[in-house]
This record gives sequence, structure tokens and C-alpha cells, in this order.
Amino acid sequence: MSQFNQPLGGNEMPRFAGPGTFMRLPAADTAKGLDACFVGVAMDHGTSYRSGTRHGPKAARGESVMLRPYNMATGAAPFDRIQVADIGDVPINTFDLKKAVQIIETEYKSILGHGTIPLTIGGDHTITYPILRAMADKHGPVALIHVDAHADINDEMFGEKIAHGTPFRRAVEDGILQTDKVFQIGLRGTGYGPDDFDWSRRQGFTVVQAEECWHKSLVPLMQDVRAQIGDTPVYLSYDIDSLDPAFAPGTGTVEIGGLTVWQALEIVRGCAGLNLVGCDLVEVSPPWDPSGHTAMVAANLLYEMLCVLPGVARD
Repeated sequence: MSQFNQPLGGNEMPRFAGPGTFMRLPAADTAKGLDACFVGVAMDHGTSYRSGTRHGPKAARGESVMLRPYNMATGAAPFDRIQVADIGDVPINTFDLKKAVQIIETEYKSILGHGTIPLTIGGDHTITYPILRAMADKHGPVALIHVDAHADINDEMFGEKIAHGTPFRRAVEDGILQTDKVFQIGLRGTGYGPDDFDWSRRQGFTVVQAEECWHKSLVPLMQDVRAQIGDTPVYLSYDIDSLDPAFAPGTGTVEIGGLTVWQALEIVRGCAGLNLVGCDLVEVSPPWDPSGHTAMVAANLLYEMLCVLPGVARD
């Protein structure tokens, strides 16, 4: 009998039945005693165009039933090495975005206070700002790997300072990022001017636009990322719209010319060996993909994130 929680297997219970947790893991009320946890932030009132990401956590959990515990590609067996559970969703205020942000920060300080690494199922990208504030409260300013179609460094959106397009501008202003160790990968599309990406560069971020990734393996890129970050505590924020809409149509602000699923795997698997202190997968909007394909991709990437956490990646 394993000392660690195990996901419920498809030969023990039909995949269309059983608990609604991520990978049908045991549920927990808090992060106490856990090395890592899955946690949902079902929120979309920070979005600026198509809503629906409030349904992302439930959809990703639903699609996770097909995942099995052993990673055939990397050899990682996370449930043999660390204690993992699903701690449910953050009880946000669905009518007040600013209050929701405060609630998220408080909840994540509690999770981190137990020494647990959170794997977050979003939710729109607003959620990363309060999570980063909690991360910096525990670890100090962190490095960041941000995979996205958009830089999310707007100063304001409709006169508001907090929204899904502003988190990394706010994080820089708060001094919670090590700006020379921030990597934005997959940026693309139209903009209002060069500053949409150049502001990031002026802060010291490394910006890798999607066009630089076309027709390439991203293994060499991730080698460079690991070398530059070293053992600095690092947070991984993955916006599903970094992928081309051919792979992930179910999101609020789609852009053509994006990353492929195999490049996404190379990025996440390329984080093995880093001092990851938390990860998120955001902007899955199930109403825009009734097939569930986008949520399925998201569930797989979240599992891959679990497989590269400290103490999990194969020696």
C-alpha cells in the first residue's frame, strides 16, 4: 500500500463515474500535509471580451479522468513520490473583482504556509497577480515563465488597474518579480503599438515572440531558460491561448499563429530541475469549445506540471 494518495484508476471505477476532483484524487479541506495540491479559481469577471473561464476548473477536472499516474515519456511517477490532493476552489467574490483578488491572495498565503506547491486551475489571468503576491510574501521576488499570446502588461483596462490584461505590470510595480529572470513565450498578434511588447523588454524581460518558435523544437530555448534562472524560486503561468486556436479554441481572446501542443509539452517538461514554487493554467473557456478539447489539453498540461515539480522529476 502506497503511503501517498493515488488517483482513482479507470479499472477500479468507470471514468464517467467517481469523484469530480482532478484525476479523481482524494479531496482535502486544506493544504495541510500536502506536498502539492490542485486548486481551482473559477473566475471570469477579469476578462475583457468573451467570458466563460469560471467554468474552466470544472471542465479541466472533468477531462482529467483519462489521465493515468505514470508519465510514459519522462518516467515521472508523481503519486509515488509526493503527497497530492485536490483542495477544491477558492471561494471568490463573484460580484467584486477587487475583493476576489484579496481573497485569492489570502487563500494562497494559507496554502504556502503549509509548505505546499499549488497547481492552479483557472479562471482568467487576473488570478496570477494575487498568487504572485502570495509567492513573494513567502519566497521574495520570484522568477517567472509566462507562456501566452499576450504580454498582459497593460497599465489599465477600461480605467481599471486590475484585470486579466494587467497582472504582470502590477507585479513589476510591486517589486515581486526578478525582472531579469522573466520569460514571456509565445507572444503574437496585433497590438496598439510596439510598446505592447517593448515595455516588457525595457523591464529586463526576455520576450520570445511566437514567430521565433515556428517550425522549431523549444528544447534549446528551455535549456537557456534553466541556465538563466538557476535555483531561483520560479513560478510558471500558462495561458491556454498561447496555443494556436487549432489546438485550443476554447478561450476568450484567440490569436492565430500560436504554439503547438508538442511545443507546450517541451516548455513544461523543460521546467524539470527548476525550483518551481507554483504553477497555473488559465483562460480555458469551455463555452467556446463544446467538444471539451481545450479543457483536455489543459488537464494534460497540469499533469505535466505536477511531473516537473521538485522531488518528482525522474533522477
